Amino acid sequence: MNRQYITTSVVALSLLMGCSTSSLDKINPNQVTTEIYYKTGSQLVSGVNSVYAIWQSLNLTGREWFFTHDLRSDDMATGGGQLEAPRNQILIGAQLPNNAVSAAVWNGLYRSIHRANVVIDNGATVNDNPTLAKRAVGEARFLRGLAYLELVTLWGGVPLYTSVVTAVDGTKPRASVDEVYAAIIADLTAAQADLPASYSGNDLGRATSGAAAALLGRAYMQKGDYANARTQFQKVISSGQYRLIDQYTDNFTEESKFNAEGVFEIGFSRIGDFNWDGDGNDGGANETTTRSQEYSPIGWRNLIPSASLLAEFENTAKGDAKTDPRLKFNFYFIGDSFNNGTRVLADADVQGNAQVFNGVSQKVSWRKYTALYKNAETFYTSGINMKIIRYADVLLGMAECENEAGNTAAAIALLNQVRTRPSVAMPAYPTTNYPVNSKNEVFRAIVHERRVELAGEQIRNRDILRWRAQNKLATEPIAYFVRNRQELLPIPQQELDNNARLSQQDQNPGY
Repeated sequence: MNRQYITTSVVALSLLMGCSTSSLDKINPNQVTTEIYYKTGSQLVSGVNSVYAIWQSLNLTGREWFFTHDLRSDDMATGGGQLEAPRNQILIGAQLPNNAVSAAVWNGLYRSIHRANVVIDNGATVNDNPTLAKRAVGEARFLRGLAYLELVTLWGGVPLYTSVVTAVDGTKPRASVDEVYAAIIADLTAAQADLPASYSGNDLGRATSGAAAALLGRAYMQKGDYANARTQFQKVISSGQYRLIDQYTDNFTEESKFNAEGVFEIGFSRIGDFNWDGDGNDGGANETTTRSQEYSPIGWRNLIPSASLLAEFENTAKGDAKTDPRLKFNFYFIGDSFNNGTRVLADADVQGNAQVFNGVSQKVSWRKYTALYKNAETFYTSGINMKIIRYADVLLGMAECENEAGNTAAAIALLNQVRTRPSVAMPAYPTTNYPVNSKNEVFRAIVHERRVELAGEQIRNRDILRWRAQNKLATEPIAYFVRNRQELLPIPQQELDNNARLSQQDQNPGY
């Protein structure tokens, strides 16, 4: 959707959305109840709109979600002294159960789950427009599956809520990782059957059957089930709904939203300043994201690309046949133009740390998802959509699945499809530095291609977690990694304190 307008009445229906038991008994008798409100298909759609709104919030893609994934990867370094303590703790592996950033993501995900449960539980009673009701429930199941996939990826087994919680005694203990994945698979399988292949007009951006298949493929791949992941990715590829767009950077502008490469993205619009109450605390809907402000070279510049990420890109300076254009597509260097080509980035414009690139210490900053391409100073808010899944990720996921099955030729063809799009036009594999004569060599090319193609898109952390669990990492990429601690984030202390079904013994190892 381009924008989600959430009425007061719909938000009021969603107060049972917190993750802690302390909020579950605060029922306002003056509020509309779900039993009274949900009578029509359009009302169910209003309910599912409130789930999308949570994803726009400060807790999720508005701010803390992208930070949490990025800080746990090896693609980021601190840009300077402005990085707040809770974020720096995650960056250096010193996070504790009271970390405010990871707790915000946990809260946002559970709020989205509980709002989705309201729609799902009431869907069967709506009969004025069965087609619309079916679609709304499908969207809710997709969004619930997405939230649980984020939770199981970051925290492992978590409390599993599949219906509305109405009282304190409705809280749940930790489910196992397998139980959470089973719920994800059930939700996304059902969503595929109930969702349309595409939308138009103001409905652009809603979850589709292709998005459900792609997300299910990601879930299967994350749990190591490559055969089923391949089946799901093949559905997306065979659907004909998606393609790689010619210009890589058009995936990250305000002018090219919901293009043919976007499988699922959270919609934003630059219609005002960022609402720091988010919607995470029912403080009002957000339509803008802080992503540009947080990483922009003329901005807070809280995170910058790591030296290892910069070195990952093919470069003639280190003997490659061509310097990868995605290096400049992803990052600003001093001397680059911005504001529609009317200004040049000067060293004095950029505060904070430098990074070593090509043996030289220089200020390198993120370009992807920043609004400087068409602005001088008005970078504070951004209406650039946040890509959750794009088609390039599907193709690269399929390549990994094919390689696991021993189909190296198919994997190489998929890799080359991504790296030879017109605006990138990198030499096809094999290359001098990336031979592909064996399964292991193809895997090395997959690791490389995923890192440079999907840099800064909250993918690298997932990849490291998956490959580490499967003992596929040649070397540990996270300098601070400690086994039996750093695999997962700590369960938030507020959850342990407020959920009567949990105790300190339920905390993740090492915390």
